[in-house]
Amino acid sequence: MAPTIYSAPRGGASLMLSFRPKTVLIVGSSTVAAARAFAALESDAEVVVISKGGIDDACEELQYRARQGQIALLDLSTLPRSSNSKSAEDSDAEALDAYITTAGLRVSLLCVTDTVHGADSTFRRSKESAQKMHAFCRARNIPANFTDVPELCDYTFASTHRFTEADSGEPTPLQVAVTTNGQGCRLAGRIRRELVGSLPKDVGGAVKKMGTLRGMAKAADAHDDAEQELDEESIVATPNRPVPQRNGGRVETEADIVRRRMKWIAQVSEYWPIDRLAHMTDEDMSKLLNDGRGTIPCPSHDFDNKDSHHVLQLTPPSTPRKGRILLVGSGPGHPSLLTVATQTALTKHADLVLSDKLVPAAVLALIPKHVDVRIARKFPGNAEGAQTEMMEAAVEAANRGLTVVRLKQGDPTVYGRAGEEVLYFRERGFEPFVIPGVSSALAGPTMFNIPVTQRGVAESFIVCTGVGRQGKEVKLPGYERGRTLLILMGVARLPQVLKALTDVENTTGKSRDGPAYPPHLPIAVIERASMPDQRSICSTLSDISTALESAGDQRPPGMIVIGWSVLALWEKGDVTVLDAETGMDDEERIRRWLGGNSWRIREGLESVWAEF
Repeated sequence: MAPTIYSAPRGGASLMLSFRPKTVLIVGSSTVAAARAFAALESDAEVVVISKGGIDDACEELQYRARQGQIALLDLSTLPRSSNSKSAEDSDAEALDAYITTAGLRVSLLCVTDTVHGADSTFRRSKESAQKMHAFCRARNIPANFTDVPELCDYTFASTHRFTEADSGEPTPLQVAVTTNGQGCRLAGRIRRELVGSLPKDVGGAVKKMGTLRGMAKAADAHDDAEQELDEESIVATPNRPVPQRNGGRVETEADIVRRRMKWIAQVSEYWPIDRLAHMTDEDMSKLLNDGRGTIPCPSHDFDNKDSHHVLQLTPPSTPRKGRILLVGSGPGHPSLLTVATQTALTKHADLVLSDKLVPAAVLALIPKHVDVRIARKFPGNAEGAQTEMMEAAVEAANRGLTVVRLKQGDPTVYGRAGEEVLYFRERGFEPFVIPGVSSALAGPTMFNIPVTQRGVAESFIVCTGVGRQGKEVKLPGYERGRTLLILMGVARLPQVLKALTDVENTTGKSRDGPAYPPHLPIAVIERASMPDQRSICSTLSDISTALESAGDQRPPGMIVIGWSVLALWEKGDVTVLDAETGMDDEERIRRWLGGNSWRIREGLESVWAEF
């Protein structure tokens, strides 16, 4: 095999940072300077504005902020400078240097705004003067920005938006920034507006609530040394990696509790709808950290809604209405991939929706507001308990005469535990009605033009899980050249899966039932299929772990596709894998497919999906 080739860097981008400067020095006093000063103040920086004429010639906003004591506003003309200078403008850099030294300032950033074209000021700095200031900044290692002089800029300003709480209007920690790297500043503003407009109005409040939740977790764990080693940020790339199960009377250690708590926080961030996060109460957060079991009603569909018939004290009629339970598949995630039957169940028949955590917010948003929606808390270590609680909740509601929709991702019978629920409900007097859904096992590969079967490549496929009941390992099928292997719920256990597939020493047949898989075999890790941020990482069995690491954080839910079908439809295609007469060996196929690289990453939803 060819040596691993990592992605080649392509210049022209910017290093995007979330920066908290200590002192920001601004030269100029126009409205541009005022905008820069306000942004710096919001980052809690000390702001010093220096301009020709000082406060008397400054714009109204800067005058106001100076009088309020928010900024220091100095007259550049009065700063000491050498008498040998040809002009005051030529010696401005010298004056700034002397001022910074005398005042003992440690300037984080310098922003020169009086170079702007069309500035609302009678003075505009020459390019020669700006170049002298740039040289002075370089000598002092101060990053500088010169408005409308891009060749002198060490950094640029992105088009930013800071989110506020929907109810109170108070600012939140959430900000978004868009940059075109100088290729279209006006367009950057438009893109920012459209991004902001596409996000839920409660997204800033959700971030603020998560900050509170993380603070509670750390405060609760301050006594434990393990907390110093475990944090949400350290596990966010693999939020589905298992933790010890709560069973067999096992007593959890303090480290187990901390690990579980941080896992829950990461998964809440990943799976819960934004409005659910934004409306968490202190009681909800305490329960999440200290209990971690059961379900909590979604606030946008709460029992406190006076328009909901759930809050009414109804007198049972002489012949109570018989409740019913519908087991419904929501498809892979995109709302347009719901079946008509599923959409009808959610929008016309449901009184209560009990949803798995993987069902995306875009699907839940279709449910009428008067319908109560509850999200399963199937976090690592609590899957069995949460499953039981959801089934109990369904029976309790059906006994009250309600129509319960048990909403599952994909198809409910494909690793959706529909069989267990059918038997459970039947034993308690309810024969559930199962509505099929588009299986993620088939839809996921299709979203990236990977066929699970293809003449000349794959004559069959097999679907299996990457983890057994209560986290136990499963036996995977052996290699067959003409078969595609689909593994659900296996991305978090990729190293174990790869070892089971490729281990030639599997003499006991414990981890694999059949021949080992060749290390050059194509594999695709598909994440969040059919969602706007969907991603596929294609490589070989030998390189996929490195490829996955290079891609950054994981995007659950994910699945694994293994076999020659992964490359069958790439560009010109290759449908001669099963043809022994082609004269092409497998390593040559791989080189043609990957173009000499070790992996390929594709992400995002094709724009045509906006039509559906």
